[in-house]
Amino acid sequence: MSLVARNKIDVHVLLAADVVASVEIQPRVRPPLARVFAGREPSAVLDVLPRLFALCVAAQQTALLSAIETARDEVISRATKRQRIALIVTERIADLARGLFVGHLTLDVASAAGIRSLVSELSAFVRSAQPAWSFPQREATARIVAALAVLGVAEGGALTSGSPLALRFAALNEVDLKSMPAAHSFLSVADDQNITKRFLGDDSTFCDCPDLDGRVPETGPWARQITRDRVSLRPFGAAERLMARIIEILRLCAWLKAGAQIDAAEHGIIERYKLGPGRAAAAVECARGRLYHAVEIDAHGRISRFEFLAPTEWNFHRRGPLVRNLQGAVLRARRRRDAVHAVIASLDPCAAFTVNFRELRDA
Repeated sequence: MSLVARNKIDVHVLLAADVVASVEIQPRVRPPLARVFAGREPSAVLDVLPRLFALCVAAQQTALLSAIETARDEVISRATKRQRIALIVTERIADLARGLFVGHLTLDVASAAGIRSLVSELSAFVRSAQPAWSFPQREATARIVAALAVLGVAEGGALTSGSPLALRFAALNEVDLKSMPAAHSFLSVADDQNITKRFLGDDSTFCDCPDLDGRVPETGPWARQITRDRVSLRPFGAAERLMARIIEILRLCAWLKAGAQIDAAEHGIIERYKLGPGRAAAAVECARGRLYHAVEIDAHGRISRFEFLAPTEWNFHRRGPLVRNLQGAVLRARRRRDAVHAVIASLDPCAAFTVNFRELRDA
């Protein structure tokens, strides 16, 4: 994103011997879009949106467009909805797949050829989604699955023994900090009503530091898997989030290959909410989690109020999933930086981050 004073997250870890005594997060400064968009024509805002967001552009545009349409009481066709869902799914697959090599195989020289192939296929894959799902996209989707297989993703999401991703998964398990599920909760479409009704209210700080009656849930592929599959919770960390990412890529590819049928689409992937005359919100499931936009349209058809809430504001909240994952963990000096970086990367912030360690005796 641009228009931000500090698009960076600072994580400060206080250690008592090898135990994490506390975690402090200095969040990023979000772009002042409410001020920038006020008084503008919706069409002008939609046109400029791709220049303001470097990530999840299709999701950002879809969320804002859906909120504007709902505020205007516009009805979209089934074909348009299908097209938008296919576009969101395509972007999600591309972002999640890129995260495999950017976050996990960056320094793996042996994987260079496979990564180059995947990058090439991802570029063709994204192009194939314009303007809508088609037979070429089905072919492009199949090539993505084949490129992932080279890196070790077998059918069903299993990792091929000895493959680059299998070795990465094993390495994560060696340094992983497992979180106890009893303290965690996961964001889903069931939370939308609670969130959207607070968007245009009197609490101007909600989108900077959100909570749901004191609860700060995790959002993203792991949260979606837990909500969707109703699996029994067990201690989890970076390795489990990596597997959730891989499983989601394959599941979304299967949906596209099967014809991108709207009735088989993920529940809640795009939702719209009327909040009153000229007021509405929309939610979109993007790669990093659930994204929200809300607008108020004035009597002249211009945007008078705008708010947005990105997944990063939940996952990197001062009382959020990252803090819960690290608090009380035992960090051996030799691997402490690797372990903390693995947890942060597994939550995939949409901003740069720094990590600082301090010993309790120095505090």
